[in-house]
Amino acid sequence: MTASSYTLSMLDLVPRLGESTYEEALRQAGRLARHGEAWGYKRYWAAEHHDLEHLSCASPEVLLAHIGAQTTRIRLGSGAVLLPHYSPLKVAENFRMLAALYPGRIDLGIGRAPGGSAHTSMALSGNYLGHVADLPNRIRALTELLEDRYRYEDVPIAARPVPAKPPVMWMLGTNTKSSGFAAEFGAGFVFGHFMSEVDGADVLKSYREHFRPSAAMREPHSMVAVSIICGDTERRAQELAMQAQATRGTTGRESNNQHEPNEQRKRNEQCERNEQCDSKERHGMPSSQSALSVPQGQGMLKHVITGTPFAVREQLLEMKERYGNDEFLVTVPVADYEERLNCYRLLAGESAPIL
Repeated sequence: MTASSYTLSMLDLVPRLGESTYEEALRQAGRLARHGEAWGYKRYWAAEHHDLEHLSCASPEVLLAHIGAQTTRIRLGSGAVLLPHYSPLKVAENFRMLAALYPGRIDLGIGRAPGGSAHTSMALSGNYLGHVADLPNRIRALTELLEDRYRYEDVPIAARPVPAKPPVMWMLGTNTKSSGFAAEFGAGFVFGHFMSEVDGADVLKSYREHFRPSAAMREPHSMVAVSIICGDTERRAQELAMQAQATRGTTGRESNNQHEPNEQRKRNEQCERNEQCDSKERHGMPSSQSALSVPQGQGMLKHVITGTPFAVREQLLEMKERYGNDEFLVTVPVADYEERLNCYRLLAGESAPIL
């Protein structure tokens, strides 16, 4: 949706809130996307996480196929497919399939974080750090597959089906390492404001300055991922923020404790030596692209934009000016599905009740 001078989109971590089941969390994902489409949001993106008890989406491509059947216009994307774990060919096939099913609506967001604990990453794809070191080659292969110019041992390989309107590739990240990949391969870039400690203006400036046009994207395009809690009144917004903080354990962040101290220390040291990991990865965060966003203590609240629709709009306009960016990918870290929907409704400026 366009709120005067900026565009809003949705980032869904597909959380299990309260005592809900995984089935309910997935049902709520579809409900969120349908309302988002009705309210004019431009995109619905689903995050990828693995073996985190209170998050429900390990396969964004499967969920997007389901949501595509329930919607007609809203763009559908991954936030993000964690490319170090996967074959570029299989990723290209999955998202070309989606693009053939839902023409002109598919975004392929990729990231380079583990998306779960160290043991889960090893179970998923083996040597995760080795795969991260190889990420430039994987992104190159994925780009070539999406542009029908990939060769394996000099033999042409096609990712089929070949849709009339291909998926659009984006890179998600929190620093110049990720923005550099996006610029090098001519992809869009999403800066993860709500989980970054660095200056987003510098990261986005670097992306734009180093961008190389690709067949799919001739000019740089960017989004800023933000965490927002919006209430009818300032008091209500603060109440929702405090409730989210009080239930911070219900989003899977406690799963960070699955890392044994010695194991995590060794993993941090490997990251530092290889210079391959985002700062969040070094500290055992499940995913630097789609870090879990319910606040955990006062330190996390500074990354959440909280207030009335007017106050939030003023902050987004300020961020737009500072970052030179006009689209925001919004995640809402509240502890109740109805309140989450209401927050997105308020941001959209809608007065109609939630159905």
